[in-house]
Amino acid sequence: MTTISTLLIANRGEIALRIMRTAREMGLKTIAVYSEADADAPHVRFADDAVCLGPAPVAESYLAGDKIIDAARSKGADAIHPGYGFLSENGAFARSVVDAGVVFVGPPAAAIDIMGDKAQAKRWMIGAGVPCIPGYEGEDQTLEVFEAAASEIGFPVMVKASAGGGGRGMRLVEQAADLADAIKLARSEAENAFGSGELILEKAIVQSRHVEMQVFADNHGNAIHLGERDCSIQRRHQKIVEEAPCPVMTADLRAAMGAAAVEAARAVEYRGAGTVEFLLDPEGQFYFLEMNTRLQVEHPVTELVTGLDLVALQLAVAEGRPLALTQDEVRFEGHAMEVRLYAEDPTEDFLPSTGLVHFWQPPEGIVSGGEVSPYYDAIVAKIITSGSTREEARLKLVAALRDTVLFGPASNRDFLIDVLKQPLFVAGAATTAFIAETYGDGGYESGGLRAEELAVAAVVQHACTQLAASAKANVSEELLDWSSAGDLETILRYPLLGETKTVSVRPRGARDYDVTVEDTVLRVTLFSMDSNRLEVVVDGNARRGAYWMSATERLFINLESRSFTVIDAAALDSNAEEAGGGGVVVAPMHGLLLAILVTEGDRVRKGDRLAVLEAMKMQHEILAEVDGSVIRVAAAEDTQVAANDLILEIEPTEDA
Repeated sequence: MTTISTLLIANRGEIALRIMRTAREMGLKTIAVYSEADADAPHVRFADDAVCLGPAPVAESYLAGDKIIDAARSKGADAIHPGYGFLSENGAFARSVVDAGVVFVGPPAAAIDIMGDKAQAKRWMIGAGVPCIPGYEGEDQTLEVFEAAASEIGFPVMVKASAGGGGRGMRLVEQAADLADAIKLARSEAENAFGSGELILEKAIVQSRHVEMQVFADNHGNAIHLGERDCSIQRRHQKIVEEAPCPVMTADLRAAMGAAAVEAARAVEYRGAGTVEFLLDPEGQFYFLEMNTRLQVEHPVTELVTGLDLVALQLAVAEGRPLALTQDEVRFEGHAMEVRLYAEDPTEDFLPSTGLVHFWQPPEGIVSGGEVSPYYDAIVAKIITSGSTREEARLKLVAALRDTVLFGPASNRDFLIDVLKQPLFVAGAATTAFIAETYGDGGYESGGLRAEELAVAAVVQHACTQLAASAKANVSEELLDWSSAGDLETILRYPLLGETKTVSVRPRGARDYDVTVEDTVLRVTLFSMDSNRLEVVVDGNARRGAYWMSATERLFINLESRSFTVIDAAALDSNAEEAGGGGVVVAPMHGLLLAILVTEGDRVRKGDRLAVLEAMKMQHEILAEVDGSVIRVAAAEDTQVAANDLILEIEPTEDA
């Protein structure tokens, strides 16, 4: 039996804080590690002590296992908790921790190695009698072998990185003609993300649900499951909504799936918390997908329906104690849901978004001034609710998202609200095909701004400008909007979706305005604009929300289910307008420029691939926006680029 008194958390952000809270409740001292980019991060401030690992890139900080072990030794840590991501599923790191005489709060390195290799894991599961998807997991990685295997399996098939997860190195292939390109892209992404280009093929199970079982095992031969989570709502194989229990789960199905998950854990002599993931087809048959040998992002929904603290259970097992409960003692009550708030733009094919957070308001408080870094995952927060029924949990989650404000980087907040309100999701009938079937290939379209939304924006912008002017000139607020020549009128022009909307604001008294949007006239009363919160009435309809106006007169507005940004055309820099389009190709975000696929003199057509950028753990293809000739390549492969850095220039053809 080992006693843990000091715990180093080898992670950052939300999961580091989550682990620290439980550790502190248990009386443990907590040690944070951080990169130079995270020097003032919340997890660093919360910990009892902290060690800087190095520069922002993960290879020099959060993936530097030797530095983490040195930090643990220097601070007298008894144990290291890896959280999720980074080194949490790295068998070599787990082995090094143990060899250094420090407790690794996770499974044995051998189990990590087996389950971390999809091909090997599948072979072990077949041997253990766990139901598996038909596919190819052989060592021969030639294209000819993959083509033959895919033909035998039958299309559609999934190409998957053997070493990875999180949707990286994964491609759905509908027909044989697309297989070679899918393998090439998946292998490139896998090599960059995991250091291994080994792939497997699996039959694509259409209209399936992604259902995972939470398992726990100790050193005393005990292994149990804590029920399931439904994670079917995914985009590019990354989960965005998770819930427990699964809406279609039955007692018999839970017992069978749970038994298979426990058998999977026993087969690799597992210890601690793990998640066995399955695909559940429409006929109720389930198939092993993979095992995540760590705590999951979505573990709180299991905690809410079981009443258990999974981190506390992890620490107890790591100390060598037997599990404190048996399978028969596991109880489920109510329903829980979680969404992942990402810094990404759903209207731009979910392109990751970085930059300064001007204003951040989660449902329970306000913290602003931080930054979404290009070096790490795009997830900003997890928002979790529970209720006695699924519908109660869903309604609470919608309300919580409406109270969530993120001004600065784009986010998927509005998209999440829309997902939770879709009839198919409300009915509990969504499968892994939900996002594609509901939103299509074009992604989420929020639609144009309505007249009342533009009216609110115009009044807020007018009021911000007036208040700024009064502060500079020391003018009383009572005299704002007053003129001896009569009522003042402010004309604003908002470029939106390729056209400019003209909005006029005419004061009609204290905080009372007539607003004309194109041909629509609206009466707007601005009740308050305190602490970035606003209360307004538009034609008798009360609206509440939040706002933030930048020094460049860019106005961020959040109204219930709609977040948007506007800027008056007069404040736009014409050069900035031209920088991102036409023949000038710039980096859409900070990242590593993996490849430049053209050279000077090449002719390209609109839609051709020009470069590949890796950011926030994903690869993004940069495509030509015009037909023309490449006249300049300004960037180099394998270099870091910042958002809006010039990559290359194209001279458009005259008819482009």
